[in-house]
Amino acid sequence: MHMKIITRYIQSFIQEDLKNKMVFIGGPRQVGKTTLALSFVANGSNTHKAYLNWDHLQNRSELLKGELPKDQPIVILDEIHKFAEWRNLVKGFYDTFKSDIHFIVTGSARLDYYRKGGDSLQGRYFYHRLHPLSLMELNSQPNSTDLEILLKFGGFPEPTIRGREKFWRRWQMERLQHVIYDDIRDLEHVREISLMELLAAELPNRVGAPLSIRNLRILLQIAPDTCDRWVSIFDQMYYSFRISPFGSPKIRAVKKEQKLYLWDWSLVDEPGYRFENLVACQLLKYCHLREDTEGYKMELRFIRDTDKREVDFVVLQNKKPLFAVECKTGERNLSPAIPYFRYRTNIPKFYQVHLGEKDVLKEGVRIMPFVTFCKEMGMP
Repeated sequence: MHMKIITRYIQSFIQEDLKNKMVFIGGPRQVGKTTLALSFVANGSNTHKAYLNWDHLQNRSELLKGELPKDQPIVILDEIHKFAEWRNLVKGFYDTFKSDIHFIVTGSARLDYYRKGGDSLQGRYFYHRLHPLSLMELNSQPNSTDLEILLKFGGFPEPTIRGREKFWRRWQMERLQHVIYDDIRDLEHVREISLMELLAAELPNRVGAPLSIRNLRILLQIAPDTCDRWVSIFDQMYYSFRISPFGSPKIRAVKKEQKLYLWDWSLVDEPGYRFENLVACQLLKYCHLREDTEGYKMELRFIRDTDKREVDFVVLQNKKPLFAVECKTGERNLSPAIPYFRYRTNIPKFYQVHLGEKDVLKEGVRIMPFVTFCKEMGMP
């Protein structure tokens, strides 16, 4: 079966950045990093001599000897962060060959996180985070059918483009095994790896609600610090992410609670939370794109006060709120929390998005289909 070729949303930015520095591409396992990197070399095949994978023994031997393929304007180094001294190795390649070779470095673990102990590569690269497919990547004029596909299959290219439920189930099983038994075991040296599997299976049930490390650690029968570290490992491996509350003295905002979401929303069973997770991923994608390509400090947060009034998301740029978004699966009336927070915060715009067709303005707030929101907001 021939897979549909989709031009990824960061492709042109990478093309431009390669003129000046190395480009690092991070993101979840099987999100399309290697395919994107290979689009910059002739024929785009992983058998191309410009593609060097650390997991390939011959490639590994050549890299450790300091050997690179001849006459290649671009060289791709995949999963090289698994080597303890990868930073110095890549620094040596770049400093020696930067006038002749452009380097792309890819990895499913957080390349930014694994620059522990000082960054010897400082000033030599631009970092891009690749996200799952979104509506505007699937279709320049997306519709409700495109949204149904995304909600069901999760936005990772292979299962989303194939659109087959049996394939999706088998793909999910294989991907989780790779995340836990390859990425986490190899990079983090976690001994209780079977408990990590239980944690991975439980995290989808925690999406959207305030995350309780205490409840998780009781379920797994582990120490609180261990539980928190394990959740952080899943964050670092692009399996999950957490967002913090947006504070304002006028609303008695909660300060310590966090909400957790998955990079693959299709793992969430409950329809409302699955939609909320998809919206969270779309907004995080928007934030990461602006941060990686324009240099703004972007944050995704939520609004919640001590009386449990809540708006799902607020996007900040350089610590200033740009807009807030509330998610509803149905075409409901305006959430009462929105007017409350609208008059007590400095957030300039509020939106309420849903899965239906209703598009109205109520009390100065746009209630609109999520598809329309993505089109009009210029979501990547």
